[in-house]
Amino acid sequence: MDQEFAGKVAIVTGAGSGIGEATALLLAARGAQVVVADLDGVAAERVAKTIEKGVLPYAVDVSKPEECEAMVKATIMRFGRLDVAVNNAGIGGPQALTGAYPLDGWADVIAVNLSGVFYSMRAEIPAMLGSAGGSIVNMASILGSVGFGQSVAYVAAKHGVVGMTKTTAIEYAKSGIRVNSVGPGFIDTPLLAAADRDVVAGISALHPLGRLGRSEEVAELVAFLASDRASNITGSYFLTDGGYTAQ
Repeated sequence: MDQEFAGKVAIVTGAGSGIGEATALLLAARGAQVVVADLDGVAAERVAKTIEKGVLPYAVDVSKPEECEAMVKATIMRFGRLDVAVNNAGIGGPQALTGAYPLDGWADVIAVNLSGVFYSMRAEIPAMLGSAGGSIVNMASILGSVGFGQSVAYVAAKHGVVGMTKTTAIEYAKSGIRVNSVGPGFIDTPLLAAADRDVVAGISALHPLGRLGRSEEVAELVAFLASDRASNITGSYFLTDGGYTAQ
């Protein structure tokens, strides 16, 4: 398992921090050549420097299909193939009741969290077909299966990611491409770092384990799904949520 990704090439979007960073580092540690992709090019460079070898930092806005296509082309030019894609880039968006939800907030969240996953897969799949298959892991959320007040755009997008994952998995199963999604609970990432401590404590208490998840825990699940150990798994949605959705 230590070098299970040796000889393989992976793209991780949203890899400049949090779950994406942890995933990029783990895949690299297990032998993959990794494209560290993020909207924040400086953050991508920072993460890439910790990997040192077999890495390409790449600035990308996944809400723009042409940039997703360029990202995959750059990957092929640098490494010659694509075997693993982790479509993790995402934003939180505004918090408001549905009847008053800002239209620009809706458009932004859907553009990144839903369309961005579609645009990424649309670019990644042809490259994987050229490499005789691969594995795609899309980052959904617990909110891909349950609702959450004042988060209509985020919930809609993450439900959409789960549905897209299932559909794409069916379409490409016989072509050697597996597609799965992961549903983290609330994770201790920079998105929550600026929150009030009482708010964080309240969110932690929502999980039966009594704590936030860690990015490294999510990365372990992503790496498993991306690996040959999960060769019989496709079209599935896996939770890592501290028991949140079991209640």
